[in-house]
Amino acid sequence: MTVTRNGLNAGTLSGGPYNFVVDGTPDMVSAIALDDAELNGDTQTYVITDDSKNILGTPPTLDAVKGVDFDGAGVGSCYIFHLTYSGELSGLEGGQNLNDLSGNFALSNFVTVNRSGLNAGTLSGGPYNFVVDGTPDMVSAIALDDAELTGAAQTYVITDDSKNILGIPPTLDAVKGVNFDGAGVGSCYIFHLTYSGELSGLKGGENLNDLSGNFALSNFVTVNRSGLNAGTLSGGPYNFVVDGTPDMVSAIALDDAELTGDAQTYVITDDSKNILGIPPTLDAVKGVDFDGAGVGSCYIFHLTYSGELSGLEGGQNLNDLTGNFALSNFVTVNRNALNAGKLSGGPYNFVVDGTPDMVSAIALDDSELNGAAQTYVITDDSKNILGVPPTLDAVKGVDFDGAGVGSCYIFHLTYSGELSGLEGGQNLNDLSGNFALSNFVTVNRNALNAGYIGGGPFVFKVDGTPDMVSGIYLDDSNLNGSKQGWVITDEYNNILGLPPTIDAVEGVDFDAARVGVCFIWHITYEEGLTGLKAGMNVADLDGFYDLSNAIKVKRELPH
Repeated sequence: MTVTRNGLNAGTLSGGPYNFVVDGTPDMVSAIALDDAELNGDTQTYVITDDSKNILGTPPTLDAVKGVDFDGAGVGSCYIFHLTYSGELSGLEGGQNLNDLSGNFALSNFVTVNRSGLNAGTLSGGPYNFVVDGTPDMVSAIALDDAELTGAAQTYVITDDSKNILGIPPTLDAVKGVNFDGAGVGSCYIFHLTYSGELSGLKGGENLNDLSGNFALSNFVTVNRSGLNAGTLSGGPYNFVVDGTPDMVSAIALDDAELTGDAQTYVITDDSKNILGIPPTLDAVKGVDFDGAGVGSCYIFHLTYSGELSGLEGGQNLNDLTGNFALSNFVTVNRNALNAGKLSGGPYNFVVDGTPDMVSAIALDDSELNGAAQTYVITDDSKNILGVPPTLDAVKGVDFDGAGVGSCYIFHLTYSGELSGLEGGQNLNDLSGNFALSNFVTVNRNALNAGYIGGGPFVFKVDGTPDMVSGIYLDDSNLNGSKQGWVITDEYNNILGLPPTIDAVEGVDFDAARVGVCFIWHITYEEGLTGLKAGMNVADLDGFYDLSNAIKVKRELPH
């Protein structure tokens, strides 16, 4: 007797593979069939899994399988199996894996259902680089590869670089008609959009990231909108001295590798950007004499523009230009004043006493000195010119004692070109030309000072009894001079005596001079004084001297 033991057989499925687009439209399988010629087993059903064989559903019949909407499963792949089994079977539940079934069962082959996302095609062209200059800029050679395009409706979307929607041209021709120059400086993205069913958020001003519905976006094409570029200037800064000698820039250059725009020129401004000149070429810039602009700073710009430009006139301000334009960096031209340096030394305080007085330790810091010619100038305190010593050694050789009592100023002077008024007797304020003066050093020429005497007045009786002054004193805080003494005169300034010290003065017996008036003086003087003798008059003194105030001594008859 023969016994044949056959395994379970779930039959053979035919149909597919099926390729659907997940677009919100129901997608069902059709023409799927089961060849059950060799089917056996007690119980049958169909099983739908994902591509990892996780169970998504167990439709009991083929009609039930045909009623499944695969669009709702989203993008991915599904497998459809036919299952047969006998007896107990565990693990046949949604969420379980087909590999974990346990029992007597058999599975058929599977039919594949591919659920693809919407496809908006592929854009080619660009990136496009335009200059925002008032001239229309359109894209060209942009194209859409729609070989795999899906979806019920399509359009194009233009956004900024943050994906804010700027426009929604419906066709590629409409895209090619967009003027990107009007969008200003920045970047745009061009997308192709496909969708099925309802789509919300597709409006100007909305963001592409906020679209809601069944849709797909292509890659994007970039449109870069660059500002005008005036190039880059090199050279300087230039430092000139305003001295009447022409000053021109040299080695100034323009790097125009990235220069754009329809028209160009150069612009020279002051440091507040007020327009001083508009030289058309670099050679014209190099021909400008900056010395004539006086002390200050100038800026040199290169300007490029397209279309109409207003405000480009001398006297206008660069900040007020209106139109499509760009400015380069600027090169600075500093126009510095003449600098006579800085004098140090003094103030000097001399006594006019017939002894030569020269300045010493006077010095000139010439670290910032400029100018074609220099000299020193000595003036009085009203700036009347007393002398023009050419060198510092010559200044040190000047005898200031000979100028008499007063004050002198010592200046250092620098100048370029013609200078008028630099003569003795002229005033420094009347100099005319390109010049500069340093600070001045003061020389004070002081008179001799005999001090101040106090005490008295004294009144004595001529009675044969000696009369001496007492309590007389000398305040010598301002005393100067190399020689001092005392002088006693009558009321007519005739010299009666010359006591050498204050003690000697207090030792004089005024009773012996009889009735009358005496004056006591302190005198300071220098060698060479004549007329200082008893019997002479003070008015006849000749030389360098000074007398203090006088103390009166009156001699009366007794009553």
